[in-house]
Amino acid sequence: MRVHEELLVAGATLSYPALTAFCRRHGIGQTPKAASGQYEFAPGEETQHDTSPHEAMIAGKKQKVQTASSVLGYSHMLFFQGYPAFQRFHCKIFLTETWREFEGVTQRAVIDNTHVVVLRGTGRDMVPVPEMAAFAERFGFRFLAHERGDANRSARVERNFSFIEGNFFAGRSFSSWEDLNAQARQWCDRVNAAYKKHIRAVPRDLFVVERTHLKPLPVWIPEVYRLHERIVDVEGYVALHSSRYSVPVSWIGRRVEVRETQNTIEIQLDARSSVTHCRVAEPEHQRITLPEHRPPRGQGIKRTDPHPDERTLLQLAPELATYIAALRSRKYSVLVLRQLLRMVREYPRQAVLSAIEEAARYGLYDPLRLERMILRRVARDFFLLDDSKGTPDEDE
Repeated sequence: MRVHEELLVAGATLSYPALTAFCRRHGIGQTPKAASGQYEFAPGEETQHDTSPHEAMIAGKKQKVQTASSVLGYSHMLFFQGYPAFQRFHCKIFLTETWREFEGVTQRAVIDNTHVVVLRGTGRDMVPVPEMAAFAERFGFRFLAHERGDANRSARVERNFSFIEGNFFAGRSFSSWEDLNAQARQWCDRVNAAYKKHIRAVPRDLFVVERTHLKPLPVWIPEVYRLHERIVDVEGYVALHSSRYSVPVSWIGRRVEVRETQNTIEIQLDARSSVTHCRVAEPEHQRITLPEHRPPRGQGIKRTDPHPDERTLLQLAPELATYIAALRSRKYSVLVLRQLLRMVREYPRQAVLSAIEEAARYGLYDPLRLERMILRRVARDFFLLDDSKGTPDEDE
């Protein structure tokens, strides 16, 4: 428009549409057009995978949904699921469900350059994270990232996100994340059985051919899980992703291993002691309590009862009874008890007892100062060098 104004001032007599038509004919200010290509895939050759954010009504609340989708390159079979977040843990869960849904594995899975899978590089130079590379090796496929800016390389999966948003999420509400994913499976079954005009076929019919070219699933598919280490808090709960799961009160102050799977939370103290909870799909600041983890009313731990760590300390070192009683009179914190218990378990007994005896004589109850006193004794009494033999060089 500014050029047109200057031309009129200079005495030219032409309309604005005539100017734009002249520019188009001569390629002025126009990007050269390139012919679009077409990707053809053999049966069982490729799966395209990507994610996209959407919104849905879940349990009466509007929530963000990370929609993970996969499409077979040859038959255009569609499968998707929704998650509150999408990390490597969820990616492995989704791809495992994808291969089970398709009853086989393609040669490669095409992704965009997402940090969930990519360690470094882009396109053909992409190097996957070792964790994801090991996951792909287990099923017998490989990850391939499309070149940066070449979105058409994954057009089969990209095209379906607007279709999912306008035809699945529109007007639907869900009671839970499990309900959302169950309805997604049913919806995919109907979509895959419908005629597709752009491929002039029914994906389910093409899948009959493609299924015979898929790699078979492993004989045993291990469950996807994450491991965490936690210490049971003073209320008898283990915190994980803003939710808290109950354990027996005898585990208070103990270190436990938490195994998180798609549907369960397994908390293990040792080989014979474990607790299993249903997993909360998203951080909701909930307390999940099993009835057997709470004693009957009136039979719980009384305020006058000693802390479990205190009882453990007295069992390991009865000589500390006077020092612990002095701590109790000063309204010690649980952290002080845990630090003291750690020192008793880790350091030589004689050095600990000697340092605590001196600390009690001078009224020292700071765990940091106490540990320094123990370390001085350990260095003096347990790491003595015999100078009479000389250095190794002198002996040689």
